[in-house]
Amino acid sequence: MSLCEDARTLQGDLVDLRHRLHREPEIGLDLPRTQETVLRALAGLPLEVTLGRSLSSVTAVLRGYAPGPTVLLRGDMDALPVTERTGLPYAAAADRMHACGHDLHTTMLAGSARLLAAHTDRLAGNVVFMFQPGEEGQDGAGHMLREGVLEAAGQRPVAAYALHVTSSGLPQGMFTTRRGPILAASDTAYVTVRGAGGHGSMPHLARDPIPAACEMVLALQTLVTRCFDVNDPVVVTVGSMHGGTQHNIIPEEVRFEATVRSFSPSACARARDGIVRVVRGVADAHGVEAGIDYQDGYPATVNNAAEAEFVADTVAELHGEERFTWAAHPQPGAEDFSRVLDEIPGSFVALGATPSDADPDSAAYNHSPLAAFDDAVLCDGAALYAHLALRRLTVEQSLPTR
Repeated sequence: MSLCEDARTLQGDLVDLRHRLHREPEIGLDLPRTQETVLRALAGLPLEVTLGRSLSSVTAVLRGYAPGPTVLLRGDMDALPVTERTGLPYAAAADRMHACGHDLHTTMLAGSARLLAAHTDRLAGNVVFMFQPGEEGQDGAGHMLREGVLEAAGQRPVAAYALHVTSSGLPQGMFTTRRGPILAASDTAYVTVRGAGGHGSMPHLARDPIPAACEMVLALQTLVTRCFDVNDPVVVTVGSMHGGTQHNIIPEEVRFEATVRSFSPSACARARDGIVRVVRGVADAHGVEAGIDYQDGYPATVNNAAEAEFVADTVAELHGEERFTWAAHPQPGAEDFSRVLDEIPGSFVALGATPSDADPDSAAYNHSPLAAFDDAVLCDGAALYAHLALRRLTVEQSLPTR
């Protein structure tokens, strides 16, 4: 049977695994129940399994019939602090939810391990299955890289791939990627504006930090529109602002936080410099003080052009050309799979999992408490993971010795 046919025979098991993961979501780096569920799903397969030391990761190595190169496949496992409102029979009861589809990623990766374990006679080389916690802001990929995931098979992978489902925006079963940047870098600016408090009726006797902070927020938007090329964009969004206790009291301090998204190292560096300059300049103009803690987050997720082409060809070969479309633009979301792609050529791939009765243009998007993902894509995603590994190792073996 083909990989697709094999994957379809696993669909019932994959649905059961995904629902179990969905009912018991865990957040952050410590996912003990999720880790145990994954280990049970992999039990009996000829895998070399290593557990993380600083996080609940699972690294599994499958070796083929003959020595050869290594390919890495990654699936993230953590959920979000979102209270689910989908009404699904397997919905999470706690104040956390798999609102970004990581339960599907974990399931598809486990399914690909089963598929490939049944075809080791076709596998000339090794596959590393990277089950990763802490993608949602805790840099789980960075932790796993420091713990040696890229050396798990004894040699660094020649290629790395990750799938990510969407609950809207893409028709169900459609795959997409792009050459070059596909997701943004994500940094955070924490700003504290300090003045001198006083009575609201006599602002001249105080140094009011509120108008200074408000002007900073507006000036940051002007910075974006006047200092950055629209073809190499930057997004700055102030998502949190706090100051004051009562309408007639001028506070001592105002704090705000901003997320900063960019798609190139140069834009990222210029955004950082510009934000610091604007905040300090406005503070000086208002006679207040400003402290800024600018924290680097995930770098931009940049696909290797040749590997993106390889993904497109592999989807077409496995599922048909009509199931693939090139993404016209990168998205301003961020991903710590960028850490892997900074080290290994590879590609990040999106898969539409919009429910069959929903409109991809209006369905709730990832991270929404209403986000729903269709189980129908599980076998297709598992098959693509497996075919990417098999096909990539075959291609690598056919290359001349370098």
